[in-house]
Amino acid sequence: MSIHMPYEVIWHPDAAVERAAVPDLSERVAIQHAREKLEVLGPKLAAPHCSAIKGEEGAGRRELRPRAGRSRWRPIYRRVGARIFVILAIAPEAQIDRRGFEGAIRDAKQRLEDLHASRDTRKR
Repeated sequence: MSIHMPYEVIWHPDAAVERAAVPDLSERVAIQHAREKLEVLGPKLAAPHCSAIKGEEGAGRRELRPRAGRSRWRPIYRRVGARIFVILAIAPEAQIDRRGFEGAIRDAKQRLEDLHASRDTRKR
């Protein structure tokens, strides 16, 4: 018996590398559990499990909040299709490492732009 996941959650290759670099195994497991919640609930996933990213740099992007916000890591994601989300970066929690969080938001923005550009190139 297979379980149907109503939403697809894809790792950007760079975000997958960042996830693998999280030093604590229990934190990597918590990140995976947060991803699984997004697969099941999609846009219905609500606080405390996710949150909109504030500010111009974060526009349209959201953060998963593993362990209902008690994790020090935040997967940054964006909906890119009716049933598809992409995790673009893994950020440290903003109150722990503001500079690292802001850098991950910039990375996520650039990665999304690169995905759109490569998709537009393939359409030509």
